[in-house]
Amino acid sequence: MSGVVLLITRWYWIAPVLAFGFVARVIAGPTFSPLAQFATKVAVPALGGAKRPMPGKPKRFAQAIGATFTIAATIAHFAFGASAVALLLMGMLVVAASLEAGLGFCLGCWMFGRLMKLGVIPDDACVECNDLSMRVPY
Repeated sequence: MSGVVLLITRWYWIAPVLAFGFVARVIAGPTFSPLAQFATKVAVPALGGAKRPMPGKPKRFAQAIGATFTIAATIAHFAFGASAVALLLMGMLVVAASLEAGLGFCLGCWMFGRLMKLGVIPDDACVECNDLSMRVPY
């Protein structure tokens, strides 16, 4: 939602705030991210969303991609005045976030899985990713 607000209003100050949230989630999960706290404790329960346990490493990988995009957008706009680049990066982030919010498809998690299959990320990096029985209750 914040990314959409930035795209509509051109309030570029939102980008570093989002970047902080992503970096906080990469470092400590949702613990220090106000947006993650809101999403997990208020928005998902209010919308009747079910808790779907996900392995931490793919989610952190996805958060790192979000951090990279928002930091790059912040630098593009504030350091170089490249507002179009910042908007493009934020637009890409909004598309990825919309896929997860609307369809439950985490693009970063999917990329993590593909990188594991290609051998770029070792299989032992995420044991849960290789054994779905660890996440599916019997």
